[in-house]
Amino acid sequence: MNNGRVTRASLDKQPHEVAAMFDDVAANYDLTNDVLSLGQSRLWRKAVARAVDARPGERVLDLAAGTGTSSLPFTAAGAYVVPCDFSLGMLRAGKQRNPFLPLTAGDATRLPFAEGVFDTVTISFGLRNVQDTEGALREMLRVTRPGGKIVICEFSQPTWAPFRTVYTEYLMRALPPVATAVSSSPDAYVYLAESIRAWPDQPGLAGVLQRAGWSRVAWRNLTGGVVALHRGTKPQDG
Repeated sequence: MNNGRVTRASLDKQPHEVAAMFDDVAANYDLTNDVLSLGQSRLWRKAVARAVDARPGERVLDLAAGTGTSSLPFTAAGAYVVPCDFSLGMLRAGKQRNPFLPLTAGDATRLPFAEGVFDTVTISFGLRNVQDTEGALREMLRVTRPGGKIVICEFSQPTWAPFRTVYTEYLMRALPPVATAVSSSPDAYVYLAESIRAWPDQPGLAGVLQRAGWSRVAWRNLTGGVVALHRGTKPQDG
């Protein structure tokens, strides 16, 4: 706790704890991510932009958008983008930096949107923080038009065993002290490391997507599987 505020969520991912944790790290969130990912986060964002392939006039829902940084490529492509997050602290920070973005408060498990209104729903490094993963994926399916797609960028499992060992050591030993040096709330990054270790691997998340109703589910590994880019399509009769 920090002055009565939650600074580190637990792995049962109570929404109020997760939201408060992200409120605390909002000010330096983007910079901290660049440092902790050794610059890879920018490459991951570019991969997401290519996968979404936003077109002029399309409607894109960017969930767990945080400060809205992830939404900028879609706006630049001419799409109508709705950045949505349940951390009011992140949204406030985003509004200061990008006042033109229609930043919206919303919970991924109870989205404040009508059925079938988006061509694409995307979420980067946020699905892992949702308490009900499958429920959130069903809700994303609900707000996507038939034939529309989902693009998920999330931490995953490195495919090469020796690298997996090194990566796990970095998460649990190196990441917390680095976070202490660059973040205003290093405890939040202890949660980050723990939540990554507990997250399903690539086939595991693909199975959750299929159970939630998405079809044509596939994934592509980035940075040797440290991150995976999952895709799916809403059935035409869905």
